Amino acid sequence: MAVIEARKQQWQTLTTTAWDVLVIGGGITGAGVAREAVRRGLRTALIEQTDYSWGTSSRSSKMVHGGLRYIAQGEVRLTWHSLTERERLLREAPGLVERMGFHFAHYKGVFPGRWPFQFLITVYDLLAGMRDHRYFKKLNFLARMPGHRGEGLTGATRYTDAVVDDSRLVQRVLDEAVADGLVMLNYVKATDLVMTGDRVTGLRLQDTSDDFGSDRGETAVVAAKAVINATGAWADRLRRKLIDEVRVRPLRGSHLVFSAHRLPLSEALICHHPDDQRVMFIYPWEGRTIVGTTDLDHRDDLDIEAALSEAEMHYLLRGINTQFPAAKFTVEDIISTWSGVRPVVSAGDGSDPSKESRSHSVWDNQGLITVTGGKLTTFRLIALDALRLAAGQLGITVRDDGAAIFRSPQSGPAPEHLTPAMFAHVVARFGIHTQRFLREMPAGELVHIADTNTLLAELRWACRHEQVVHLDDLLMRRVRLGLLLPRGGLSLIPQIDAILRDELHWSAEKISAERVRYESIWRRYYYLPTAAKV
Repeated sequence: MAVIEARKQQWQTLTTTAWDVLVIGGGITGAGVAREAVRRGLRTALIEQTDYSWGTSSRSSKMVHGGLRYIAQGEVRLTWHSLTERERLLREAPGLVERMGFHFAHYKGVFPGRWPFQFLITVYDLLAGMRDHRYFKKLNFLARMPGHRGEGLTGATRYTDAVVDDSRLVQRVLDEAVADGLVMLNYVKATDLVMTGDRVTGLRLQDTSDDFGSDRGETAVVAAKAVINATGAWADRLRRKLIDEVRVRPLRGSHLVFSAHRLPLSEALICHHPDDQRVMFIYPWEGRTIVGTTDLDHRDDLDIEAALSEAEMHYLLRGINTQFPAAKFTVEDIISTWSGVRPVVSAGDGSDPSKESRSHSVWDNQGLITVTGGKLTTFRLIALDALRLAAGQLGITVRDDGAAIFRSPQSGPAPEHLTPAMFAHVVARFGIHTQRFLREMPAGELVHIADTNTLLAELRWACRHEQVVHLDDLLMRRVRLGLLLPRGGLSLIPQIDAILRDELHWSAEKISAERVRYESIWRRYYYLPTAAKV
C-alpha cells in the first residue's frame, strides 16, 4: 500500500505546514513557479484540482518555438525571449525537446514570396543568435516533402524550431522541484480564499481523490505568505472573488492525429489554410503525423474537457488535403484528436482570436498573485515575473540568475540490455531519475508498446511514483498512448491490468470501472465529434 500511504502523508504535510508559497495549478506555469520558488529555499506546495497538465499543458501544439508571426505583429521582445528559452531547453533537455526543420512553401504571385519571408527568417535567426535557414528550389523541396502540391510552387524556405512532449515537460519540471523540496498533490481543489483583514493569507482545500485512500470531501485550511494563482484559463475564477473583472479569453486549438504511414514526414510544414489564411502546421510527432491548429473562442464549461467540433474536423481535413492532395485524407484516417484551451489575456476589443497577444500578464489583487497567458516556451520567465510580484510578501529579491531548469541526469553509458535509442528515450523522459528507473524497473518490461517508443516499464514507474489516480492520468498524460494508438490503446497493452493491481492495488472491479471511464473520456474528448464517429 506504499502509493496510498504516500498520498496520505503528502496530504498530511500539505495541510499542517505553514508555507511560504502555495501554488494553485499543475500545468507548465505552476510547475515553473514551483521550480523557481524551491530553488530559492522557499517552503513551497503545489495543488492541482484535476491532474498535472490536465488542461492546456497536455494539449498544446507540442512546439517549443519563438513564434514567427509575433515578429510580424511587432512583438519582437516576446519572440526574442521565446527563442532564448528555446535554445536553453534544447541544451538542458535533449531528447525531450528536439530541434526540427520547418518548411514554408512559396508560390508564384502569392505573398509572402521568397525574399520577404527570408528577411523575416533572418531577423528570427538573429534574435536566436544563429543562422539556421536555407532556400530549396521546387524539385529539391518536393523531394523532401513527397506528395506536396506543386502547382505554382517556386520553392520553399526551411528554418528550425523545436517540438516536445508537453505533458512530460511538466512532469520533468515537477521532478526537479520535488528534488529540491516541493510538496505537491493532484486532485486537490482550492474551494475558497482565506483572508486576514483585506489580504489573502491562505486557501481552503478539498481532496477530491476519494478513490485513492482518502475520505471523500476531506477539507483543510492552509496558510501561506504568498498564494500564486497559476490556473491558466481558470485564472479569473479566483480573481473574481476579489475583483469584478474578466481578463482571460479562452481560445480553443484542435489537432488531428494520423498514422505516419499515410503521410510519412521527417520535418514539419508551415502553411496557410485555403479558407481563411490562418497559419497551420503539419508535422511529425511521436511517430505520428499531426495537423493543427484551430483558433476559436471556447465558450463551453472549462471544467469539461475541450473537444474537437465537427466544423474544426472538416477545416483541418481540408487544410491537409489542400497541401497533400494525393493523400485524400478522410474521417476514417483519424487515429485520435485533441483540443486545448489557450489562456489568452484579451485586449478586450473583440478582435480576431489569432491577433490577440500571446504575452503573459501578472496581477496582485489583495495578495493573490495571478499569472496567466504566455507561451509554453517561456514558462521560466513567466514564473520569475510571478515571484517578483510576490517578493514583497516573501521578503526576498528575485533575480534571474540563469540557473538551469534541469540538472544533468548523469546517465553514463547505455546498459547492455538497452539499445542506445532506448536509453536516450529513458534519459529524455526521466532525467534525474534515469538511474533509479533502470534499477527499479523489471528488465522484461523495457520493451516497446506496439509501434510506439513508449516502454512498458514507463507505465509501472508512473503508477509507482507519479501520483496516478485515474487511468486517463496514466494513458493520456504520463504516457501518450491514448493519442498514439487506435481506440485509446487499451487493447494493445495486455499487461496493464497486472501493473494496476501491483502498483495501485486496484481490485478487478476498480480496474473494470476505470476502463469504462477511460474509454468514455477517450471517445468523447480525444476521438471524433459524435456525428462523425466511424
